[in-house]
Amino acid sequence: MTKSEAVTHGVRIEVESTYVPEQSNPVAQEWFFAYRIKITNQSSDSVQLVSRHWTITDANGRTEEVKGAGVVGKQPRLGPGETFEYESFCPLRTSFGTMHGTYHMVPQGSDEFDAEIPPFALGMPNSIN
Repeated sequence: MTKSEAVTHGVRIEVESTYVPEQSNPVAQEWFFAYRIKITNQSSDSVQLVSRHWTITDANGRTEEVKGAGVVGKQPRLGPGETFEYESFCPLRTSFGTMHGTYHMVPQGSDEFDAEIPPFALGMPNSIN
């Protein structure tokens, strides 16, 4: 399991990723990783997550961009001190990769901003990365 975190304009994003062997098939070059995101609003204004932008890079340097509205079908609004957590997954064609990105946030009463999703590794346990 790997962990990382970042704070942008009072929005803390924490990420944990894990390898999911029961969903993976290395013989077919398919590795499956799960990740849990925790978003905490540490600012004094309410904020709403309206969209996401991911950059996924595998061990061969192939990059995939993923953009879309919200996360897991939701566009959560967080009041001061509130937290939203969700789990998702990422299949890769290599046993190691990285992910990072941004959440586009719309705060109440101030300018929109992109909250950093910190870079995190996707890798098999005990592998050389």
